Amino acid sequence: MDRTVIAYVIYLVVSIGLTVWVARTLSRNGRVFLADVLHGNEKLADAVNHLLVVGFYLVNLGFVALYLSDDDTVTDTRGVFEALSAKLGVVLLVLGVMHLANVYVLNRIRRRGVMEREQNPPVPPQGWTAPAAQA
Repeated sequence: MDRTVIAYVIYLVVSIGLTVWVARTLSRNGRVFLADVLHGNEKLADAVNHLLVVGFYLVNLGFVALYLSDDDTVTDTRGVFEALSAKLGVVLLVLGVMHLANVYVLNRIRRRGVMEREQNPPVPPQGWTAPAAQA
């Protein structure tokens, strides 16, 4: 087998594995966060969580597939490591940016929900007081 093909196979296995691991981690830990953002609505939190994971997979696996091709032919073992380090480094950076973007958006949603909850009075009004008569 050609060394370029070996580099492609290793790149795909590692990139897909990293993408799945990050998506599962985000899904598992993000569910609790989403439940808080959505005021305890567990069904809605699960649905939103699943949609976010699907979007995460589509974007990242699409990037991995598009970034697979390389114009250079790998001729030696050193070339395999150099090609893999460059490609995997970019994939890790894209995964990190996607993670930070997800956390940023969810934090903005959470802050909006907290602000809406703080605008409501803690207890309903219990009565009405007439204005004092002016003398």
